[in-house]
Amino acid sequence: MILRCTEFDSEGNVVSTSRDFKKTELCTKHGLLPRDLRKLESKVIVPHILVRRNSILVNLLHIRALIKANAVLLFDVYGSTDTYTQSVFLYDLQGKLSSRSSKQMGGLPYEMRALEAILISVMGALEAELKILQENVGRLLEELEENIDRDKLRFLLIYSKKLSTFEQKAQLICGAIEEVLEADEDLAGMYLTEKLQGTERPAEEHSEIELLLESYYKMADEIVQVSGNLVANIKNTEDIVNIILDANRNSLMLLDLKFSIGTLSTGCGAALAALYGMNLKNFIEESDLAFFGVSGLVVVLSAAIFGYGLHRLRRTQRLTMWGEGNVGVTPGRKWRSVSEPRSPSTADDRPSRIYPDVAVTALDIGAADTSPLQ
Repeated sequence: MILRCTEFDSEGNVVSTSRDFKKTELCTKHGLLPRDLRKLESKVIVPHILVRRNSILVNLLHIRALIKANAVLLFDVYGSTDTYTQSVFLYDLQGKLSSRSSKQMGGLPYEMRALEAILISVMGALEAELKILQENVGRLLEELEENIDRDKLRFLLIYSKKLSTFEQKAQLICGAIEEVLEADEDLAGMYLTEKLQGTERPAEEHSEIELLLESYYKMADEIVQVSGNLVANIKNTEDIVNIILDANRNSLMLLDLKFSIGTLSTGCGAALAALYGMNLKNFIEESDLAFFGVSGLVVVLSAAIFGYGLHRLRRTQRLTMWGEGNVGVTPGRKWRSVSEPRSPSTADDRPSRIYPDVAVTALDIGAADTSPLQ
């Protein structure tokens, strides 16, 4: 297996660009195991920071790098061309690896400067992607407040999937940094310059690298929180949209029921008129008032059926705690407003538990306890 790499020396100068290395050559030269490089070949990129005996293997977003005490190797496994983000990262990495920047960065060793350049590029990429998603999602949610249409709902679904993917990616990066912070041996093992000089650092002395990783861990965690809030806003909007659509659907169903009731009432009247339309003697053909009487009866019958149907429909719409249309409510127990004053005979000094449009007093509870079940 051939891996394509770009190599930087101890001064940040590019030694080789897109040079091909064999896996066995890299493992032998840099003290790596084949399984370490196998993670770089996987199409499913899981962020991780691996600390080895004399190197640090980093795989975060668009960056796959091998950091040593005096060199940095950037892997390009898929042979992709440099994007704008990668170009900015290469320029920043060269500046931070130079010996002049060591004094400006508080005398940090070579490997920490390389690691910080990688983390800066990763956080910058996350923040840039989050900013774009924030703007698009915010604008879409504002438009949905004014009008709901098919295209906006489709874009809402697309952005919801993108945000979920982005949040998961940010969580994985946050978890990779946290995993290193929880391992004292790995933190102490990241001082590669001291190892090169033959000095072994104790496992509990790693304040510089710990502070460095903690600062970027907080940045990653903040990005996760912001993306989580955006996902929650989208879910809330989806719930509200579903409620509105359900209400509109119910209104259409209610209108359809009203038309059905009207059709039924008209059909009943027409059935009565059809009886008199048969060519049979019914002894009222010669009456001057028969037409008006039958027409009035048809109108009254149709109106009665239509009114009864609407009455039943309103009772079905009325939902209460006690059943349909307050059916089954115990006589004397009524709905009472919270603001309605209570007489001294029906209340005592104990506080009542108040629900919306309902006030259950302690006296009511006491009356319930005196049931025959005792």
